[in-house]
Amino acid sequence: MVKELAATVFRRFGEELATMIGRRIGVETSEGRSYQGDLLGIDEKLNLIIDNVTGTDGKVFKLILNGSYIKEVRLIEKPFDLKTLAERLERVFPGLVKIREEIGAIIVMDKIKLTEKGVVEGSGLAADRAKGIYDEFVKQSRVQGS
Repeated sequence: MVKELAATVFRRFGEELATMIGRRIGVETSEGRSYQGDLLGIDEKLNLIIDNVTGTDGKVFKLILNGSYIKEVRLIEKPFDLKTLAERLERVFPGLVKIREEIGAIIVMDKIKLTEKGVVEGSGLAADRAKGIYDEFVKQSRVQGS
């Protein structure tokens, strides 16, 4: 039972880290240095690759941080709300919407794929309807964020 719980926690931790890839993060090291940049990659030892870095050392184009020196990692930008978008899609496509958080996508009718960029796979009337729901969702999210 304890092994199963540990495996679940480790898997969930990895999934959460994966959602941060490609996002703007802030990092503080155990030496007191702070950096902000776009997270390009992360490994099992929490080593980070960060792009477009600003921080204690000024502007750096790319930085690799050793995970043993990382004190804190913060997500600076608000993540795209896949769950709320999926709920809206579910109203129009009941029982036909699946969230795939590990790949940052929603699958509708097993043939239409939406990400934070919109409809990335699929065509036809259903895809057009999904695109309309996505567009309205993004528009409302921007208004609420202002």
